[in-house]
Amino acid sequence: QVQLVESGGGLVQAGGSLRLSCTASGRTTSTYDMGWFRQAPGKERDFVAAITWSGGRTYYADSVKGRFTVSRENAKNTVYLQMNSPKPDDTAVYYCASDSRSGWGWIRSPEFWGRGTQVTVSS
Repeated sequence: QVQLVESGGGLVQAGGSLRLSCTASGRTTSTYDMGWFRQAPGKERDFVAAITWSGGRTYYADSVKGRFTVSRENAKNTVYLQMNSPKPDDTAVYYCASDSRSGWGWIRSPEFWGRGTQVTVSS
């Protein structure tokens, strides 16, 4: 089993920056792909960004491309989401996810989820 704990959420002004962290524990996740999803009030949970276990490949939703950056430090079992120039539409609960499968197909239904961290972007 894998436990994922997000941190770093909070209130940020539009145009500012915020960095989310997700630390994994339990089964080793250094060979697991990891990613970020978000759910705004009244909406479905959407994919935001993902990174392969090696950090060599990343994948972003069009809505955040060029503004958000996903990275990881396997030595710390941690994945990050750097949010630059956030917009009020980015307000949501952000969830970390992890999966042992290769390829991006796991994004449709990740194996492991964190409990989420709230991000609120003020205008």
